[in-house]
Amino acid sequence: MNSYIIFHSNSNPFLKILSLSSLYIQIFFFFLIHVHLCSSSSSPKSLIFPLKTQILRSPNKLQVRHNVSLIVSLTVGIPPQNVSMVLDTGSELSWLHCNRTTRNNQPDPTIFYPNQSTSYKPIPCFSPTCTNKTQDFPIPPSCDSDNLCHATLSYADSSSSDGNLASDSFHLGSSSNISGLVFGCMDSIFSSNSDEDSKTTGLMGMNRGSLSFVSQMGFPKFSYCISGSDFSGLLLLGDSNVTWLAPLNYTPLIQISRRLPYFDRTAYTVQLEGIKVSGKLLPVPKSVLVPDHTGAGQTMVDSGTQFTFLLGPVYNALRTEYLNQTTGVLRVLEDPNFVFQGALDLCYRVPSGQTRLPNLPSVSLVFAGAEMVVSGDRVLYKVPGEMKGNDSVWCMSFGNSDLLGVEAYVIGHHHQQNMWMEFDLEKSRIGLAQVRCDLARKRFGVGQ
Repeated sequence: MNSYIIFHSNSNPFLKILSLSSLYIQIFFFFLIHVHLCSSSSSPKSLIFPLKTQILRSPNKLQVRHNVSLIVSLTVGIPPQNVSMVLDTGSELSWLHCNRTTRNNQPDPTIFYPNQSTSYKPIPCFSPTCTNKTQDFPIPPSCDSDNLCHATLSYADSSSSDGNLASDSFHLGSSSNISGLVFGCMDSIFSSNSDEDSKTTGLMGMNRGSLSFVSQMGFPKFSYCISGSDFSGLLLLGDSNVTWLAPLNYTPLIQISRRLPYFDRTAYTVQLEGIKVSGKLLPVPKSVLVPDHTGAGQTMVDSGTQFTFLLGPVYNALRTEYLNQTTGVLRVLEDPNFVFQGALDLCYRVPSGQTRLPNLPSVSLVFAGAEMVVSGDRVLYKVPGEMKGNDSVWCMSFGNSDLLGVEAYVIGHHHQQNMWMEFDLEKSRIGLAQVRCDLARKRFGVGQ
């Protein structure tokens, strides 16, 4: 089975930005679905998801949350209850916000009620699921007073949730019913901004962990393509078999078998070999691009993180070279107190009446076997609402991981625009190719 999930938004991509003071924004996606069946018996016959997005406030939720999030609407339980889940390639455990009782007999669409589902089953703490399949959880599960498997999740912005592991029936589309899918039924949730984070029922984990949604469903691969013009695109679950697509360049996924304190074994980790600015290779030693003995320095491809974050030495080299190559072309913002989202500190002033940016240097991320070219204007990002006199403010869309306390390189979705990104779990590799994602949508029969 192959399921093609199309998402689209007519909003300006420059509005899709985070700041510590930004309001919660929801933009509903129009969607069209194209389903092509194959002979695979390990995957469901169809997956049809209505999708929308939300923009989260906190810029430093790099480990598990999306800055710009795909929201999947589906039903869970018997009889089915409507839920909405953040599709997250950086998380393993899918979870729902659970409650045992309704308020005034009116169900809340952001709450899952396990006592109303006849197929709901809590997982004992001594079961193989709890003892063997949770080995990559950052916080090991424990036993609660009822001998049930208890999980605690903690996020970089001090948000957290905890509850019991359970299984239930997930209804995906009109005909697919996946019984016994393991998830977290979280009854205690602390959020640094509850007004924003309470808009959805939970989170759908899509990383390489054994309890992630994609692992439990048995998909051999999934792909996505995001347009650089209007954030339209498509998400494809299953083998694409797309004959018209340009040949993909593959880079292997990196795995370290032993446990290290700063290495995420379930992340989509690749080997960053260098960075070029307009073809000029930055003078950084190879040693800073590979994980050290603690695991710090891995390179993670994350569709949910908005921008790309580099460890200090590499970021400083990129910042210096980009400054040199834009001297006389762009006017630097001389404000040492302005750091966009806590990590982007190279910013420029552009006259507000200027409709187009000048020709700018490109930045290329060189991986083992593949290269991701970030064209000139995508290297910068306009800060909404930020003005210096009559000038708007644009910042380089690469940030310093050190300023966020993140011991890793994180490749965000802003630099994956107009790239076909294939996550091949079966062959442990990521394939990429430059493509016009708006044209790819048309190839799948999706009009504008």
